[in-house]
Amino acid sequence: MSNKETATPQTATSSTNRSWGGRFSESTDAFVAAFTASIDFDQRLYKHDIQGSRAHARMLAKANILTAEELAAIIDGLDAIEAEIAAGQIDWRVELEDIHMNIEARLTDRIGIAGKKLHTGRSRNDQVATDIRLWLREQTDGISREIRRLQVALIDLAEREADTILPGFTHLQVAQPITFGHHMLAWFEMLQRDYERLQDCRQRINVLPLGAAALAGTTYPIEREYSAELLGFAYPARNSLDAVSDRDFAIEFNAAAALIMMHLSRFSEELIIWTSAAFDFVRLPDRFCTGSSIMPQKKNPDVPELVRGKSGRVYGNLLTLLTLMKGQPLAYNKDNQEDKEPLFDTVDTLYGSLRAFADMMPHVQPKAENMRKAAMQGFATATDLADYLVNKGLPFRDAHEVVGNAVALGISSGRDLSAMSLAELQQFSDVIDDDVFAVLTLEGSVAARNHTGGTAPQQVLHQVANARALISN
Repeated sequence: MSNKETATPQTATSSTNRSWGGRFSESTDAFVAAFTASIDFDQRLYKHDIQGSRAHARMLAKANILTAEELAAIIDGLDAIEAEIAAGQIDWRVELEDIHMNIEARLTDRIGIAGKKLHTGRSRNDQVATDIRLWLREQTDGISREIRRLQVALIDLAEREADTILPGFTHLQVAQPITFGHHMLAWFEMLQRDYERLQDCRQRINVLPLGAAALAGTTYPIEREYSAELLGFAYPARNSLDAVSDRDFAIEFNAAAALIMMHLSRFSEELIIWTSAAFDFVRLPDRFCTGSSIMPQKKNPDVPELVRGKSGRVYGNLLTLLTLMKGQPLAYNKDNQEDKEPLFDTVDTLYGSLRAFADMMPHVQPKAENMRKAAMQGFATATDLADYLVNKGLPFRDAHEVVGNAVALGISSGRDLSAMSLAELQQFSDVIDDDVFAVLTLEGSVAARNHTGGTAPQQVLHQVANARALISN
């Protein structure tokens, strides 16, 4: 804010908001009008505000509160206003505070007294709660579609790379060989939980507050079930106090979004590591990367890095919403105006991050030889040798020691277990026979894990089929 703006704190607006100004003896301070207004950001709800107003008008007409002529004038007026807004032909007025009063004032300007009747039986409290639910329901459906797009990309990758060897890690140390397809399906499962959480959350979004009015309901003979039917809500909120003050659905959505962003951040971290020169496991499409202004050889994985960073703002938005609500008594309070910006930001951030990944992943190219070479460097089949010894009758703890001694030899001689001779292996245990080499190969290791959830190529293809069936339902 400039010095000029702060130097005149008592400057008043030329008029008071005509929706509530009747009991006031002076106009609202200009700074206060701007400070309390939300039109700068809640104008993005205009379609949903008009959608809710159409339904409310039809309900009022059904209840004989509006005449057929008044209903027709209101619907025509709202249609025209929606077209004006879409074309950028409306001037938003700060003194009218929000999207609701801007549209109502414009409607009254267009059609006269019938426009003033539209607000019968409702308040801005239940109106804004309805708008947010309509908007968030739509956004939840769009985000769910982006999750499905990303899941399809992962399924396709898993199918193509079902037998491509990849070192599996724990503590970022080579642990056991797995397949690239198996790894992609792990991300599929995370996203499936995310999708299911959103669908569950959607049920609580899909409840109609309209008709709760300011906090206690209304004396008019409204039909809230009819309004719910018109707007596609499952049912009207059962308690008017809760209906106007509840923001649990927004917090729950943001919590689900934080989990999705956490998963995408982990996914990003792996892609960043895998594209580094030290690993060089995958190639990202050039159009999803950038270069360096000083180092011409650089190809930076900017999309995964940015998604990893954006997770923090979604976490922050969740904390903002929780803090916003924690001290509020029933029912509606002006604090709730602050719910929209963090919620809008979360939706925009989440949608953009999912879209980037869904667009990028179909074009990721695994570098099979590099991944295989890495799997050979970390004695990834050591557990297979231990299992082999157990199957020969050796107790697991004894088998663990035998394999540890064999690995020590491998480290000192710079060789993998599969490169040792039978005689060298037999010096650690006389139960080892020449059939041991079948379990020391990378292919043998992954193929042996042929059970539900295992990394065997056969199981990967089976899970690919299951995954396709799951997301087609």
